[in-house]
Amino acid sequence: MTDNAPLSRPPKIEHDFRNAAILFSGGPAPAANAVISTCAMAFLRNDIGVVGVRYGYSHLLEYSPENPLVEGEHYFQITHSHLKRTRNQSGIILGTARANPGKFINSPAHLHDAERVAPMKTTYEALCSLNVDALVSIGGDDTLKTANKFKLYQDTLPEGSHRIPVVHVPKTIDNDYSGIDFTFGYFTAVEILAGEIRNLVADAESSRSYFVVETMGRSAGWLAYGAAIASESSLVISVEDITGRYAVTETTTDPETGESREVTKMNIDEVIRRIVRTMRVREEEEGKKYGVVVVAEGLAEYFSEAQLKDVPRDEHGHISVAHLDLAKTFSRLVAAEYERQTGRTKKVTGLQLGYESRCSRPQAFDVMLGSQLGVGAYRALVEDKLDGVMISVAGQLSLHNVPFSELVDPDTLVTRVRLVEPGSDFHRLARFLETYVNE
Repeated sequence: MTDNAPLSRPPKIEHDFRNAAILFSGGPAPAANAVISTCAMAFLRNDIGVVGVRYGYSHLLEYSPENPLVEGEHYFQITHSHLKRTRNQSGIILGTARANPGKFINSPAHLHDAERVAPMKTTYEALCSLNVDALVSIGGDDTLKTANKFKLYQDTLPEGSHRIPVVHVPKTIDNDYSGIDFTFGYFTAVEILAGEIRNLVADAESSRSYFVVETMGRSAGWLAYGAAIASESSLVISVEDITGRYAVTETTTDPETGESREVTKMNIDEVIRRIVRTMRVREEEEGKKYGVVVVAEGLAEYFSEAQLKDVPRDEHGHISVAHLDLAKTFSRLVAAEYERQTGRTKKVTGLQLGYESRCSRPQAFDVMLGSQLGVGAYRALVEDKLDGVMISVAGQLSLHNVPFSELVDPDTLVTRVRLVEPGSDFHRLARFLETYVNE
């Protein structure tokens, strides 16, 4: 039987790898364990040890020769016994965290600044201390930025230094990644949120009331639109919709450079009036005195600079969306505008949804997608000898690899986010299914 026979196992590949490290960073996503377990299994079956790094980069950043990493606490050697029935398991067997070793590296010039690269140097030395010869990074766009910076940092090392090639597996329930059609966990998250919203639709109908539901989706509306379409919501609004009369321009000053620039912000009065128009058309033309409006959490970033001035931010510079409580703010304004226009009161309740979807048991498609991406990480490193690529799939889960250079701005080292394209068929699908409102 040849290697190309239908039932032959993948051939073992000659390699020089001792250990491959797998690391998960950022927010959870369904099917995370499908990626981790299939990736680890592929390495193990080719006689390559697998180091499972616990809690993202947090422990790696604490490493020093005097404070070595402790097996069992900071990492563990993954074996076949760890991988029993893990592909469909919820949660993340490695744990996760948002520690960011590249937070001070914001341009290529910073790679030559010893103080700015110190956390990345510590991360590199920590992995070297574990005899790691390859790194599989799993995470969102911020983790992709870190993976790219890790590669660029190693490009500055003296000739003959130990190199740890890195590949990245894109993860986000927000589905806002360039270079891949759908990220693992997206469809499971949509299904979980849609189920919650369908219950709220029934609740709203029973009490002739409204809910404003805030979903995750910091930079793009994929999750909000998917959940709204699948749940039969009345209206969905995301950052892609803040154009025309729903947008205003403000001038802001960059705190680092002192330069002034114009930014797009939300004309919240117009957005609220648009929601109330939907409510009135449903009531006056369709006889429906209830509904659910879905808004993406990313709209919080479009509040005015004055409203965001005292809002805390994380290590990656993102505002604390929970601090603003977008759904309750919207529900309060919608209720007031509805009463102003009609002279009647309407109960409008704001709810945040999202956390309940991130560690749910994955549906079959996400398990298949995650599994292919996990195996793809192994194949990119061992079969194709690649470094600095993101693992992607297209069509019927056909693998391809996208260089970091196509995904990250070379000057700012910031990733390019994929929005829902306004006017695209996916964007228009929601408009076809919602209550029609003449603009």
